[in-house]
Amino acid sequence: MTTLDSDGADLDVACHLNVLLAAASSDLLPAALGALVEAGYRRVVLPPLDPQATDAAGLANLFAAHDVHPITIAGQAPGADVSSADPDERAAGAAMLRAALDLTVALRGDQMNGVPYGVFGHPARPTDPAAFERAAIEVGRVADEAHERGVMMTFEVLNRYETSVVNTAAQAMEFVALSGSEHLRIHLDTFHMAVEEADLAAAITAAAPRLGYLELGQSGRGMLSGGAVDIEALVRHAFDTGWTGRLGVEAFSRAVLSPGASDMLAIWRQPYVDGVGVARDAMRVIRRGFASSVEGRRAARLSRVGG
Repeated sequence: MTTLDSDGADLDVACHLNVLLAAASSDLLPAALGALVEAGYRRVVLPPLDPQATDAAGLANLFAAHDVHPITIAGQAPGADVSSADPDERAAGAAMLRAALDLTVALRGDQMNGVPYGVFGHPARPTDPAAFERAAIEVGRVADEAHERGVMMTFEVLNRYETSVVNTAAQAMEFVALSGSEHLRIHLDTFHMAVEEADLAAAITAAAPRLGYLELGQSGRGMLSGGAVDIEALVRHAFDTGWTGRLGVEAFSRAVLSPGASDMLAIWRQPYVDGVGVARDAMRVIRRGFASSVEGRRAARLSRVGG
């Protein structure tokens, strides 16, 4: 197990850029990256980007200058869906994932998140087992290619209102098994888990063997310190399972997001207006959770002995 500082200052934590800014093209991006670094973040999750329209070299240099590592998001679209029974549509979906992987590498990133198993949006029906298996196999192939190129590929488990493919940690483990990939990793998000899981801590434990990214989002999409989800307790539990992977922070407000993105994500309110404040609050919650874990208490004891 990796030894961490007693205050959790060495934690590997990412913040979604949309907590602070509507787009990576904003002139305020350098200031936002500086604020995240000051708050203790190592990584930034980017909104979905068009590989053909993105200045990858320019962005990569900007991230390097701030010592921030980018995490990209891959997805699918109508007519390009790896779960489809149509071979051409399935191939188009796989091509979209590989284009996102190419962009990740060009940005010098080592992680690609997203919803690679189907089209994001309100589902009209359950996903049949054949579609589930088709998606898993295609995603697994890309995950193996990603691993060869130094990128960890994850897939996010969403709530029932955004997909019918993968809604729970148990389904995610089934998806990984069907993928045939040793490298595909699960992305859990506490916002979605609060809708679908009877026991959030137990879900983290169940996914832990293949968990690559634990994203922390509050029930109302605002500050992690206020809401129905006990984020601090879940961080403590994750470390107590022995998991030492990457953590992420996500919050959305109509005061920050573009109208189109707000509509797509059903963000009708303004849970906050100060994204930097949300990022700082989240880091405090995460560090308290770590400090109360077995590993955190051990690090504190070692720090006192060393002092």
